[in-house]
Amino acid sequence: MKTIFNHIIAGALMAGSFLSPSAHSDEAKSDSKPVVFIMLGPPGAGKGTQAAMLHEKLQIPHISTGELLRDHVRRETPLGKQAKLFMDKGHLVPDQLILDMLFERVTQADCVKGYILDGFPRTLPQAESLQARLKGQPQPIVLNLDLADAKIIERLTKRVVCESCGTPYHLVYSPPKSEGLCDKCSGKLIQRSDDTEAVISKRLKVYHDQTAPLIAYYTNLKILHTIDCDQSKEKIFSEVVARIPQPQN
Repeated sequence: MKTIFNHIIAGALMAGSFLSPSAHSDEAKSDSKPVVFIMLGPPGAGKGTQAAMLHEKLQIPHISTGELLRDHVRRETPLGKQAKLFMDKGHLVPDQLILDMLFERVTQADCVKGYILDGFPRTLPQAESLQARLKGQPQPIVLNLDLADAKIIERLTKRVVCESCGTPYHLVYSPPKSEGLCDKCSGKLIQRSDDTEAVISKRLKVYHDQTAPLIAYYTNLKILHTIDCDQSKEKIFSEVVARIPQPQN
């Protein structure tokens, strides 16, 4: 099984320049193109877990636009300085700046085989801007990790974290050995303020309001793949792997 999987990945992820396909020879153009994944899904559906598993299997970067933004601001890059002007005023950073950061990131050598986008796009205008920037490039694979709101609330309200060292636990799936105490440092386990049912319900409403148009948009483009996440992470990942394009003969 592992050999078959590696054969599929090797064929699907032939190296190539993502932003400059015209620089390739005719022979290179016949190769499979880099694979770009977009992870959609409500909080608690397992986007981060599946993205990490994809990263491990395919050895392509897992890119979070939130982390990109914080990195640019921390390093005081020209883009980071521009973004900070908006942040300091309490305004949202414009989509164009985020896209500039993203496309600067994917020109780096580790993205030659593809990459995984987590946390972007969040809105229809962002999705449309991203597609415009990807024009002429391979279509992304959009994975919609679907899970009912009731299941999400059940999952997230049972998360706890160590007050001292930050180690996370789940009272059902990964409970501590001693109730209320961290296995690593014996610190007190607490529930984060954003893991209450009221806060989670508000986050889910915002997600659905923003993402419903995205789902329709990517469905129309015929690149959306919906995966039921009310199953083990291993079964979910097997469905994710099944969406990886196979090499053309």
